[in-house]
Amino acid sequence: MRWNSETRHQILLEINNTVITLTTREELFRAVATELKKHFSYDRLSINLYNAKTQSLSYFADANGIDPEGISCKDSRPLSKGSITKMVIKSGKPIILDNLTHYSNLSSVRSMVEAGLTATMAFPLIIRNRILGTIHFSFKETPEYLTELQEVLLDVSKQVAIAVDNMLAYTELKTINENLVREKRYLMAHVDDYQHDSFFFASQSMIEIMDLIKKVAKTDASVLITGETGTGKDYLARYIHNLSPRKEYLFVKVSCSALTPSLFESEIFGHKKGAFTGADSQRIGRFEMAHHGTVFLDEVSELHDRLQAKLLNVLQDRQFERVGDSQPIGVNFRVVAAANKDLESEIQYGNFRRDLYYRLNTVNINVSPLRRRTDDVPVLIQKLTEIQAKKINRPAPKYTEQALRRLCKYDWPGNVRELKNLVKRMIILRPGEQISKTDINKIINTSFEPESTKDIASLAEIEREHIKQALIKCKGTVGGQNGAAYLLDLPRSTLQYRLKKFCLDPKDYI
Repeated sequence: MRWNSETRHQILLEINNTVITLTTREELFRAVATELKKHFSYDRLSINLYNAKTQSLSYFADANGIDPEGISCKDSRPLSKGSITKMVIKSGKPIILDNLTHYSNLSSVRSMVEAGLTATMAFPLIIRNRILGTIHFSFKETPEYLTELQEVLLDVSKQVAIAVDNMLAYTELKTINENLVREKRYLMAHVDDYQHDSFFFASQSMIEIMDLIKKVAKTDASVLITGETGTGKDYLARYIHNLSPRKEYLFVKVSCSALTPSLFESEIFGHKKGAFTGADSQRIGRFEMAHHGTVFLDEVSELHDRLQAKLLNVLQDRQFERVGDSQPIGVNFRVVAAANKDLESEIQYGNFRRDLYYRLNTVNINVSPLRRRTDDVPVLIQKLTEIQAKKINRPAPKYTEQALRRLCKYDWPGNVRELKNLVKRMIILRPGEQISKTDINKIINTSFEPESTKDIASLAEIEREHIKQALIKCKGTVGGQNGAAYLLDLPRSTLQYRLKKFCLDPKDYI
């Protein structure tokens, strides 16, 4: 006997010891190929992976040895009728062809013969009664001791099946971990001041909007929120999500204005490992991340026309393909979109697709600008002052009735966002103090009274003083939780730019 039980055991042990520390498919396959070559003289070795769901095959790694034309396929391929692999998978048993010229009716055999191969042996890779795929050994000359070799390679295939299964499990866990890390980074990057019960209003128009949202949120209808920048469209989208049955899943925001055509597919659909230079691992996109949750398409009117077509296809078919992959991925998410432009006018100008508009606009919510709902201003001032003062641990300033009336007459071009910034500024510059009408006039740089404007500071002067007071409070510290950037609610890089712009040196305030 050429391979006695002791020799067989040693072969399996050496294979196990060789692959146990390897972490990539190519490394594992090359190690197995090299180890087997020490004991068996084969001319081609390949491993196929089988996807039972799609009835398709893919190579575990590039085949070793002779590469018949038309055999290798980098991408997934159907399980073709009459193939050796299909016969092995369907039977769950080895297929031994000692003379390939007798089997020219089988697909791919002709290519193998033309490449100089005369015999092949294919074995199922079975783990826990599940077929992972097949392993194939092919030869230029039919090997001696064929029956005994078949017995040995059957044992080898069982060992290889364990190694392949472990590698696939490792790869899946690695991908899951990378995606969890990415989701965490995404969530951390999108942490904001959203609180489910911190949307304050008193105007009739907002009461009607909130009543409508409570009705819509329980359904899966797509919602289009329109209104000027800063009116709270982002908040309302999150509010809809948190009232919906999808609230336990992710709310994923897509800033359409920031997506260039070159970034769109990778960012939205994700990509397969090796899809392009730098794609070192598989990445899930925003749509896949939002599976069972909500996708918020912010400023959807800014989406490039070619990308509008891609978005429409996904919304219609509820599936897409990752970049570099051919397998469709089904998704189930709710769509909420926002626009600060009149989309019907954009359609007339040819800037927005009519069919996409109708897909998004099942329910329309139009948020009035703050200047048209002045009843909300005093409520917002009071509530936001309380929240922000508590957040930065400073006493809340008090607004006189005249100051509040003056604020109600202001146009608020930046809407609620501008009002919120004013509130923060007052807490930092005037903690615990009384804010008068004169103070407000200085800040908004206009006055309804016939008073001189020579003492009114410019916005730049106010901003410089604002930053200066923050530096004083933080004793010259710029970054970190005790720094001025955190206090001002600004990115550190933005604050550093403004320090340079206003010739402010943090060292002067240590």
